[in-house]
Amino acid sequence: MKYYLIAGEASGDLHGSNLIKGLAKIDEHAAFRCWGGDLMEAAGATLVRHYKEQSFMGFFEVIKNLPAIFRNIRSCKEDIESYDPDVIIFIDYSGFNLRIAQWAKEKGYKTFYYVSPQVWASREGRIKRIKRDIDEMFVILPFEKDFYEKKHNYPVNFVGHPLLDAIAQQERTPPEDFRKEFDLDERPIIALLPGSRKQEITNMLEVMLSVAASYSEYQFVIAGAPSQDYEFYQQFIGKSNVSFVTGRTYDLLHASKAALVTSGTATLETALLKIPQVVCYKGNWISYQIAKRIITLDYISLVNLIMNREVVKELIQDEFNTSRLKEEFDKILDPEVRARIAKDYDELEQKLGGTGASQEAARLMFEKIS
Repeated sequence: MKYYLIAGEASGDLHGSNLIKGLAKIDEHAAFRCWGGDLMEAAGATLVRHYKEQSFMGFFEVIKNLPAIFRNIRSCKEDIESYDPDVIIFIDYSGFNLRIAQWAKEKGYKTFYYVSPQVWASREGRIKRIKRDIDEMFVILPFEKDFYEKKHNYPVNFVGHPLLDAIAQQERTPPEDFRKEFDLDERPIIALLPGSRKQEITNMLEVMLSVAASYSEYQFVIAGAPSQDYEFYQQFIGKSNVSFVTGRTYDLLHASKAALVTSGTATLETALLKIPQVVCYKGNWISYQIAKRIITLDYISLVNLIMNREVVKELIQDEFNTSRLKEEFDKILDPEVRARIAKDYDELEQKLGGTGASQEAARLMFEKIS
């Protein structure tokens, strides 16, 4: 079979790479072509366009980059027609993927969606397009199955969360070896996960690093995004207790006492690695004002959404400032709070359904194509 996969950010690249590995085990004649990243390419796909060339964050940023987005859409359609796949697999990234899906369905291609757009969070009307243009939906969050099937009468496949696979498969460097490798001293490590896009990283690190001077007894270590060069991060690395690593986020978290994390998939990764965290988010003012009016959720982090209660503290927009961050950071250093968080994290892991999501998704996809 010929598979065409489209992912538009780092998390999609990760999930797409594990899906490719799963499909390759089942389909000995599998061939893969993708819009994604280094991980999908390493898993065996021919990479057409890297996600870092097409990732725009927020409403205002999308508007500014509309010409580039439309060029990418045209290019993607042309490449799909040239490749003529047996199935197109869309991975999250709904603004781009739903446009391609409509065209693909009209052209007669089989369309699968892996990692649902967050239609349960905002713009729920997109469900009409999904029902019209997507042949099979494969969801990874436990509450999504009820959302689609009970609320919208659209059957979906719940396969579990692929992050459990990614974490289970990761070979972990012992913390003492990790410290030696990156010349880190014996002070407890606080991981900083500021996101993957330049504008996002700049917004987040400014505030995250503002607390570092008040905690000289800790060393703050920035987790570099694979999509960004070291030169970009140099502007943030100047304080005596601030260091930098890249491509080793799981090892960094494994060695850390706590973490400050930008809202997104990283909040769930941090929870599954059992590290207490404060979730942070600050975006473009215009984009935030628009989002605030259309997002209907009580929480923004996947941890709290899955648990349907506040497990980790979320500091959003104006509340994400130095004084509030110090206040919440102090709390996650408290032994009693840490014990409560650890218990909640165990419950979270149980809700996600265990390992094997990537292989289960691959098995179901292959059955539905064959």
